[in-house]
Amino acid sequence: MATTAYPPMVDGTMVPTPDILPQVLPTPNLNERGRPVGQFRDELRRINNGRNALTVAIALIQSVGLVVAAGYLNTWWAYLGAFVFMARGHVCLNILAHEAAHRMLFSNRTANDLVGRWGVGYLTFQAMLGYRRAHNRHHRDEFGPEEPDLALYSGYPIMQDSWKRKLRRDAVGISAWKGFKGLYFAAKKGRTEARQIIGLHVVLAGLSVAVMRPLVYVVWILSFSTLWKVSNRLRAVAEHGGLERSKDRRLTSRVVRQTIPMRFWMTPYNTGWHLAHHVDMSVPWRNLPRLHNELVASGWVTEELEWPSYWAFWKACSSGAEPDRSAQSSGNSWVGD
Repeated sequence: MATTAYPPMVDGTMVPTPDILPQVLPTPNLNERGRPVGQFRDELRRINNGRNALTVAIALIQSVGLVVAAGYLNTWWAYLGAFVFMARGHVCLNILAHEAAHRMLFSNRTANDLVGRWGVGYLTFQAMLGYRRAHNRHHRDEFGPEEPDLALYSGYPIMQDSWKRKLRRDAVGISAWKGFKGLYFAAKKGRTEARQIIGLHVVLAGLSVAVMRPLVYVVWILSFSTLWKVSNRLRAVAEHGGLERSKDRRLTSRVVRQTIPMRFWMTPYNTGWHLAHHVDMSVPWRNLPRLHNELVASGWVTEELEWPSYWAFWKACSSGAEPDRSAQSSGNSWVGD
């Protein structure tokens, strides 16, 4: 695809116009809704356990290893570097926990949930089991009455001042603070995962103090509370912001051109092939580009449908009217975004 302009949209919305949504399905490899079928489906849904284990290990080195190295060096520039690069570290951990929530990190369900919870999810404050329940509602009916993230996605395009306020609340930790309060009250009500997450982070904070490197944990939680929150909103809004409820996934999920810098900082593990993920949420992350390419080859995903960059979308989504403030999230902020 080589799109250089915005996709044509219905006036006053972020919804693509019908003329760029051709009805060309089914094909031998895809059913009428774009989901893979037959041998093609079986190939796409295979989980590579060995490579995923290596991926998890590398993600932990890039996150836990990074802040440990900063503590070992114990210099201001090491802590600053860890703070900045942990923005990517939290993205990696969160996305791998998302993969585990879909039961696609490992084919063995016990290993999948164990690693998904204690190995990656809890480290970045994602209650994977609770998130799985909420996230399944998101996939079952995007923008429907049970959509857990409706408040995050609805109301776009919005005024630029409103967009800046949202990002500013993320950047200074206000959004994270609300999440931490939700986590605390969930634990107070006896919710097991909330208590496990708090317990793990008390241990981690205690270890950093015990080895006389408290800044190690400060960097970890501060980067999560600021840089990652901004990154998470930017990605999530680009995936679904301003779209609408529909059985056609092209109207509920967006296609954005992927670049190396964005794949490094914001959409690792093929997260940017998000329309393909919503077409079939049982396809592991390694195979999403292949499914996307098949959707393009079939003519179902057109050149005009692709946004040229995330920057182009963020500019367009913040040039509209005041948002609809009646939408309320039905999810729990502490289970992850």
